[in-house]
Amino acid sequence: MSEEIKKETVDETVDTTKETNETEEIINESEAETSEEVVAPSELEVLTEKYDELETRYLRLQADFDNSRRRQKIESASAAKFRSQSLVEKLLPVLDNFERAMATELAGEDTKSFLEGIEIVQRQLEAAMEAEGVEVIATVGETFDPNVHQAVMQDDDKAFDSNVVTAELQKGYKLKDRVIRPAMVKVNQ
Repeated sequence: MSEEIKKETVDETVDTTKETNETEEIINESEAETSEEVVAPSELEVLTEKYDELETRYLRLQADFDNSRRRQKIESASAAKFRSQSLVEKLLPVLDNFERAMATELAGEDTKSFLEGIEIVQRQLEAAMEAEGVEVIATVGETFDPNVHQAVMQDDDKAFDSNVVTAELQKGYKLKDRVIRPAMVKVNQ
């Protein structure tokens, strides 16, 4: 009986080994087929991948173009807004000289009429500059602002609070919201 059991056990082992070998062969064939699929993707997958890549490039180019167009609009608006800046900068010394001429005291009837003519020209120049968006920076009595004022002297005046402009030494000007020339001022301590 023990020989019969051994024989049956050996037969079962051989059968199990055969089944295991057959299963391994099936798995190996399946892996081979799978590896072939990975190595050689289908034409549809290749085209889909190329399409996705081209679509991504197209969307990026579209976004770059939109950004470029937006940037150009901003730059052109800024250029139009401040197109007269260089002209205004050149005319500021002329305006200063007109103010100095008006500050002189002259005697005689001929000089008074000459002074009136200069005053008319000065007002026309100021009106033309205002039409372009040039404004005079407020100074005396204002709190000192280093963005629009240039402190050149200090004062110790009891009539003003600390850090307040007490005198204007040279007018300052802004073109729209940009400072063309800061006002030179005397500031209270």
